[in-house]
Amino acid sequence: MSNDSVVIDCDHCLVRSPSACGDCVVTVLLGGPPQGIHLESEEVDALDELAKGGLVPPLRLVTPVTSPHLEAG
Repeated sequence: MSNDSVVIDCDHCLVRSPSACGDCVVTVLLGGPPQGIHLESEEVDALDELAKGGLVPPLRLVTPVTSPHLEAG
C-alpha cells in the first residue's frame, strides 16, 4: 500500500465511452463522471477489493503516460 492519492478525472480517461463508463465503479457509485475526485490509496485499495469480490465493477480509468521517454520492449 502506498501513501499516494489518485485523482480520478474522467475527462482525461483514454477509454471514456458509453460502454467503458457504464461498467466503471465511478459511474456505478456516483451516477456519472465527476469533475475530478481525489481518493487516497486506501480507498482505491478498498474499491479494488470490492471489485475482486464482484460487488462493484472495477475502476476503468486509463490515463495517458506523461513521461516523454518511452521505450519499446
